[in-house]
Amino acid sequence: MKKIILLGVTLPILLIALYYAFIYYVPYSEGIRSGELIKISNKGVIAKTWEGEISQGVSEAQIFSFSVLDKDKKVIEELKKYQGKQVKLTYVERYSTFFWLGDTKYFITKVSLD
Repeated sequence: MKKIILLGVTLPILLIALYYAFIYYVPYSEGIRSGELIKISNKGVIAKTWEGEISQGVSEAQIFSFSVLDKDKKVIEELKKYQGKQVKLTYVERYSTFFWLGDTKYFITKVSLD
């Protein structure tokens, strides 16, 4: 009976840990986007996340929304500094995300002036 209870507790925890590791460490795609940086903000109620947008054209359809991990302090500071300027963003797209990481699946890893 103890083995069944132990298995019933351990298996779900292991599956959750594997799912988290897959989402966090396995990228779906990587790329570069450029445009005018129109927004960078720290938002959220339970978990504050850094969110931003760049405009890649004249219509609302050309808005690229992204997130930045808290550990990427240099990227956050550069985004604040480049507000309103043409930037080039290097990103990693994940299969999914968690609310404490960000609102989007796109996570910026590097920023430079375009």
